Amino acid sequence: MEDQRNFILAATLCIMVLLGWQFFYAIPQMERQKQIQEAEALRNAETEQTVSNTDIPAPGATNRAADLVEGLDPSAQALPREEALALSPRVAIKSDTVDGSIALKGAFFDDLRLLRYRETLDESSNIITLLSPVQSQTPYFAKFSWRGPEDSNVIVPTDETLWTVSGNSTLAPGAPVTLTWANGQGLTFEREIALDDNYLFTVTDRVQNNSGAEVTLYPYAIINRKGTPNITGIWILHEGLIGVFNETLETYGYSSLKDGETFKQETTGGWLGITDKYWMTALIPDQTKTFFGRFIENARDPSDSYQADFVQNGLTIAPGTNTENVTHFFAGAKKVSLIDQYRADLNIDRFDLAIDWGWFYFITKPLFYILDWSNNATGNFGVAILLLTVLIKIAFFPLANKSYEAMSKMKKLQPEMIRLRDRYKDDKMKQQQELMELYKKEKINPLAGCLPVLIQIPVFFALYKVLFVTIEMRHAPFFGWIQDLAAPDPTSIFNLFGLIPIDLPQILMVGIWPIIMGATMFLQTKMNPAPNDPMQEKIFLYMPIVFTFVLASFPAGLVIYWAWNNVLSIAQQYIIMRRNGVDPEWDKKIVSLFTQMTGKTKEELAAPAVSASETGAEPAEGEAESTSKKPRAD
Repeated sequence: MEDQRNFILAATLCIMVLLGWQFFYAIPQMERQKQIQEAEALRNAETEQTVSNTDIPAPGATNRAADLVEGLDPSAQALPREEALALSPRVAIKSDTVDGSIALKGAFFDDLRLLRYRETLDESSNIITLLSPVQSQTPYFAKFSWRGPEDSNVIVPTDETLWTVSGNSTLAPGAPVTLTWANGQGLTFEREIALDDNYLFTVTDRVQNNSGAEVTLYPYAIINRKGTPNITGIWILHEGLIGVFNETLETYGYSSLKDGETFKQETTGGWLGITDKYWMTALIPDQTKTFFGRFIENARDPSDSYQADFVQNGLTIAPGTNTENVTHFFAGAKKVSLIDQYRADLNIDRFDLAIDWGWFYFITKPLFYILDWSNNATGNFGVAILLLTVLIKIAFFPLANKSYEAMSKMKKLQPEMIRLRDRYKDDKMKQQQELMELYKKEKINPLAGCLPVLIQIPVFFALYKVLFVTIEMRHAPFFGWIQDLAAPDPTSIFNLFGLIPIDLPQILMVGIWPIIMGATMFLQTKMNPAPNDPMQEKIFLYMPIVFTFVLASFPAGLVIYWAWNNVLSIAQQYIIMRRNGVDPEWDKKIVSLFTQMTGKTKEELAAPAVSASETGAEPAEGEAESTSKKPRAD
């Protein structure tokens, strides 16, 4: 019926948003054309090519599928991490944020831990390990080098090259290290590696040409990851290969590359890498130079190997001169302030999109800034969520007021609407006409009740994104049992909130905050005009129960926001309904209960107590007698 469209629309939108976010996976962000002919040519080329550094294509050259790096044998036995690290001499990395090492054999960045983050809330849990060596069980590494023209005999550094350390022996902020190697043909390769206070490495490659002949070299870099990692798998978050090319964000999932998709594009400016939910590795070439970037998967490796790489235009080095090429390498946590800082300081095109802000970027990112500012002021992200909810309610207060006023008028007209329904129960068209006339006469918009829900859906979605993708929310505590706002409420009513020591399936993990949210949602439902259709009324009464179970698996911060928003909405709607002379059903029941208990009417309960001395009235005979007989308190 017309007067119920607002409720049906609100319920439909909520269910679509909540269930859709949680249970539908891997919906593409945009349509891409599959390069079928090129992919087939690449597969054919792989069977004919041998493994060499020249598999890294140069701009304008024939684009051939690369093996991951020279010497990486897919059939090689994986070693424990410590044994793999011991296969090469190393330069240590030490800072307050990271530690690890760089292999001198091949100059691989293949050992890095993020000291400020652990795998779980337990302080004894393992520190996050980001990079691992080639020979380990889960290789994940970066490499920087040079290649010569395809018809050149120039010897360049390979994966077997043993570099020499000069100067500092430990890489630290403010203390760069320098690696050198001579090719025996008059070329000396020098690599200076610097580290800032966080997660950015600056790799400066220099080549001195004392060969007596002009040489052209192509700088390139690789990020390689072997094995498909465990990913969240929910479509609102991209995990996989990522980059910006020609001012456009490009994202490829692991499954897409396994299915034979590849990405190759020439661009000036931009970056590329591999991203997890909270961590990322990224290659950032000189933003003023042209490079050719790729995302590929090695079809020869049964354990799956994924690679993001780029090669720049050739640099010609005259005899007796040198050349220099600078590349930045990000390897660390995707902290919003750091990502924004790097984007601004290095002028990296759209580097902030490394954090998956989603389609509502224009809402999600400002929302995070507000929460982050509030957290800095209060010291608690949970309190920041509560304050944000208040700010949102204030911002939409006038609009919500109109909506609640319309709903109050509809509730006040409920008896008349029921009378019309009963009068024209056999003529639905006439019934609708009479209802519309009633709405028009009373100046009521039956769809106005949708506004509160419609207003909060974009905010709900944006807050969900903030809680889900930002590392600042990871392991952020609230109060009491909520020690991670980005994780579900860990309690459950089905084990008496932890009193019964049993493990429950996820569907039964219905904690305290989801129950609070469901209760407030039920109260709010009871304040709204009841549907004329009894079946609809039952549906709306069961919705809070359904939402309680659905939201129980969502981040606790989101459930806290929803529950607090319900409380504020109930207070606002209650005041407006009383102002319009309408009492909520649950309010009437509470008053009725107190009336039965006290024997007083609603008006007597609301009236202030006034003593006989204040009115000047004489007490009744019985009352005076009762008073005179009252024993004195000693």
